[in-house]
Formats: sequence, structure tokens, C-alpha cells
Amino acid sequence: MKKYLKIIAVLGSLGLIAGIFVFVFVVNKSHPDYEHKKPDFTLTVSELYSTYQNDNVKGSATYDGKVVQVSGALSAVESSGNDTYVCFVLNEGMFGAEGVRVRMLENQKKPSQKLEPGQAVAIKGFVTGYNETDVVLEHGSIVQ
Repeated sequence: MKKYLKIIAVLGSLGLIAGIFVFVFVVNKSHPDYEHKKPDFTLTVSELYSTYQNDNVKGSATYDGKVVQVSGALSAVESSGNDTYVCFVLNEGMFGAEGVRVRMLENQKKPSQKLEPGQAVAIKGFVTGYNETDVVLEHGSIVQ
């Protein structure tokens, strides 16, 4: 019986140590500063969208997981819950407007809501992919 208690104590200690390592190195990991990060690519919204629309595999291989700076004429600024999206509509598809959609950073919500439709704007964001209607960017910020 004493032997089992020692084994349980050792396994419990190892589990506790593993839990601490996971918290310190995975959960508590610092996140990149997307607002000040240098973009990997600078292009127009229509170039980014057409790359994905013409060849989704090529677009994913080139841009997914990268920070890109896109520029173009703004179509709309939308709010959904706590999120603010900057939208560039480039096509009317079967299910509605298609193009590039950028979810803005928390500190960029108010400045992005001041933007007007039709205004030329440059936005930087992290590309998460293409959902067959929109190229989706996260952590967006307005480039001054």
C-alpha cells in the first residue's frame, strides 16, 4: 500500500509541474504586437481578393499566417457585438457582398468608425484565410 502512495505522489507532482509549464509557456505566452509589426506584403485589396478567388490554394500558401497591408476604397464599417469590422466589397456573389473583411484591434475601433464609405484607406492585419466569400484578416489597424 505504501508503494502505491509513493507512485501516486510522484505522478501528482509530475502533473503539477507539467501544469505549471503549460501555464507559463502556452497560456501566458506573449502575443505579437500586430499594430506595430512590419507587414510581410503590401498590396491592394483587389489583388489580395483576386489571388484567393482565382486560386485558393496559392492564396493560402502565400498569405495565410502573414501580416499584410492592404489599401483600397472602403465599403463599410460594421459592428457586431464587441467587434468592429472594416469591409471592402469587391464582388456581389450568390450569398451577398464578397471581398476583404478586417476585424479591428480594440484600440482601433473608434478611429475605424470615423472612416467614411468610399474613402481610400490602408489597413494592416493578420490573414486567417478565405471562407469562399471573404478574405478574413484579424488584428486590423489603420496605417497612417
